[in-house]
Amino acid sequence: MSTSEHRNGDGGSRHGTDCAPSQSGLPLAQELFALLGERWNYAILREVFYGVERFGALQRTLGIAPNTLTARLNGLVEVELLERHRYRPDKDWFDYRLTAAAREIVPAWITLSQWTHNHWHPERPKMRGLRHRTCGELTMPRIVCGHCGETLNGGDLEPVVLPAEDGAEPADRTRATGAPSAAM
Repeated sequence: MSTSEHRNGDGGSRHGTDCAPSQSGLPLAQELFALLGERWNYAILREVFYGVERFGALQRTLGIAPNTLTARLNGLVEVELLERHRYRPDKDWFDYRLTAAAREIVPAWITLSQWTHNHWHPERPKMRGLRHRTCGELTMPRIVCGHCGETLNGGDLEPVVLPAEDGAEPADRTRATGAPSAAM
C-alpha cells in the first residue's frame, strides 16, 4: 500500500495529496515520525542517502518486493522527500535522490542512528561512516546551540512556549498542537 493510500485506524488518510501532513491535525514532527516509521520508508531514504539510487539496486540491497518498492518510492516522491530522475531516455528507468528538504533532516536521522547504536547495540561494529565534504575528514555529527556553539544534550534544553504570531493565547496553542505544557 503506498504512502498516499495508507489509512490510520479511524479510516482517515494520513499522507498523500488528499490529506497532506500539515492537514492531519497531528503535530508536524509526529506526522514525520509516522511517515518514517512506516515499513520500508526509512530504509529506502537511508539507502538513497548512501548512494543506492536505482530501483534494481534498492530492491537487491533491501530485499524488498518490486510492487512494494514501487509504492514506497511513489509515496516518498509524492511527499517530496525523494526526486525521480530519468537516466535512460528510451525507457522509463529512474534513479531517486533526496530532495533538498530531505537532506535538511539527515542530521536528525544520523542523531537517531547514533543514539540507537550507542544505547541499543553498542556491540555491533559501525558499517558506514560520514565524511565532512568541507574538510575531508570522517566525522560524527553533533547538535550544537545556534547561539553559543556548545554541544547540546537533552538535559541542557528547557521547553518554552513562544509568543503567538496568530493572536492565539499560548495555552490555546499548546492544546491545539498537542505540545506538552511548561508544567511537565
